[in-house]
This record gives sequence, structure tokens and C-alpha cells, in this order.
Amino acid sequence: MKLFDGLARYQPQALGVLRIMTALQFIEHGTQKLFNFPASDHAATALSGLPLAAGILEFAGGILLALGLFTRPVAFLLAGEMAIAYFMAHMPRDFFPVNNSGDSAISFCFIFLYLVFAGAGAFALDNRRSA
Repeated sequence: MKLFDGLARYQPQALGVLRIMTALQFIEHGTQKLFNFPASDHAATALSGLPLAAGILEFAGGILLALGLFTRPVAFLLAGEMAIAYFMAHMPRDFFPVNNSGDSAISFCFIFLYLVFAGAGAFALDNRRSA
């Protein structure tokens, strides 16, 4: 469609914005587990084992993704974390993601998996490293 043909030139910038905004949302999941910020009933109470590992991955991995640093390997780890989180924490509650609150885990997983293949896009420190 001719109306949208010119948008392709902005693909790197759109990918960079997707990466940054997804990372900022993901960081919140980590800060909620690690620091109970923002405060929630869903914050981890006993911070050890898997909740601690998840909090560290979400916080540190989210920061690395927001910066666009080591994007592909970090996105690969985070996609795996989200797949594990879905099947361990959400799927046992109910089959349907809308009922088991797992829809965000699925979305994060597939966005991160996309970043493994697409790279960081614009506004990334990875672009400076490879130059």
C-alpha cells in the first residue's frame, strides 16, 4: 500500500523504541521483586531462589536492553526466563493466558525472541561497539 511504503525507512528507530519501552516496562517487574517498587500485593515476600534470580534478571537484563548493550544474548536469556515463568507460575493456574495473568509473560517472551533475531535497532550502545 503506497500510504505506508515510506515508513520502512524508520524501521531501525521503531525497533529501538520497541526495545527501550519494553525494557522499561520489564525493569518494573524486577524493581517490584527486588525493592517492592512500585509497591504491590504481587511483590516477592521471600526473596531467595527463583524470585531472586528472576528479579535480578529482570532488573539487570532490563537495564542492558534499555541501553541496547549485549542485546541479542540478553534478549535470549530473558526470553527463556519468560518462557519458564509462564510454564511454572502461570500455566498451572489456568490454561488460558487471560485467566492466568500470563499474557504479559508471553508478550515479553516473544518480543525478546524477536530482538534476538532483529538486533537492537537504533539508539543502542551495541551500534557503537560494532563500529
